[in-house]
Amino acid sequence: MKLQKLLLHISAIILFSCSTNAQNQDVPITTTQVTDNIYMLEGRGGNIAVSIGEDGAFMVDDQYANMSEKILNAVKEITDQPIKFLVNTHWHGDHTGGNESMQKEGAIVVAHENVRKRMSTEQFNKLWGRTTPPSPKEALPIVTFSKDISFHLNGEDIFVFHVHNAHTDGDAMVYFSGSNVLHMGDTFFNGKYPYIDISAGGSIDGYLAAHRKALLLADDETKIIPGHLKLSNKAELQAYTEKLTKLRENVENAIATGKTEQEIIDDVSLTKFLDEQDFGDWFIKPEVIRRILYLSLTAKNQSTN
Repeated sequence: MKLQKLLLHISAIILFSCSTNAQNQDVPITTTQVTDNIYMLEGRGGNIAVSIGEDGAFMVDDQYANMSEKILNAVKEITDQPIKFLVNTHWHGDHTGGNESMQKEGAIVVAHENVRKRMSTEQFNKLWGRTTPPSPKEALPIVTFSKDISFHLNGEDIFVFHVHNAHTDGDAMVYFSGSNVLHMGDTFFNGKYPYIDISAGGSIDGYLAAHRKALLLADDETKIIPGHLKLSNKAELQAYTEKLTKLRENVENAIATGKTEQEIIDDVSLTKFLDEQDFGDWFIKPEVIRRILYLSLTAKNQSTN
């Protein structure tokens, strides 16, 4: 095994060992008020949105299972209403791990149909060499949709819409129209290289298409909650999209010259302009994003419609 592949394998082990119970238990929940009735909760895993009002709490994502008690306590700090609905933006465990706990509290879990399909069956991730077992029945979404679904709660219309083959094949964005807040799930990693799960139907072209859809929806006042990292806005998303578009072009041009996968992985020049902006100082390292883009751009029958 080449050193590069060995390092990638080691990084995968480190990444997924980070979700252990001991580490999660030491992480606090930080609550940020985004608007009068919408809050963002940060802990370990994906960013959570909570809309509160007289109709009950509406939540987006729920991190890992062993964060549930802390999350529920944080929700109780901002509202005495129960969690009525919970939307999963995709199937990964750092966004759906608390489903079972939330359903026990009475929440109705809603997600794209591909989220339930993937949670219901064993999943193998080729990039990390990792197998994820099926989730228990009690953790599965009980309401699914194919394109979009709307909620009318707490005095505003909440639109949940599917974006195709982006981070995965089951991504959903959630737009709180009255509050002008958009939760993008993992179709947006603010200021860092994104993780695109090719084994679960993700693609760089679908990822960028999701950004274009979000940019059409957002205005200069829109508050954007990314799947990870800090609260954002349209200007930051636009700049991020332009950078990813340039990165995609760099890798595509390198592929066109005949470079192999390993040569793409080793070519630091492709990502240098973003490495200098610290895009790779987290779990998606420069060599990992170069490999992801190579695999995505050379995949057959890539669908992003």
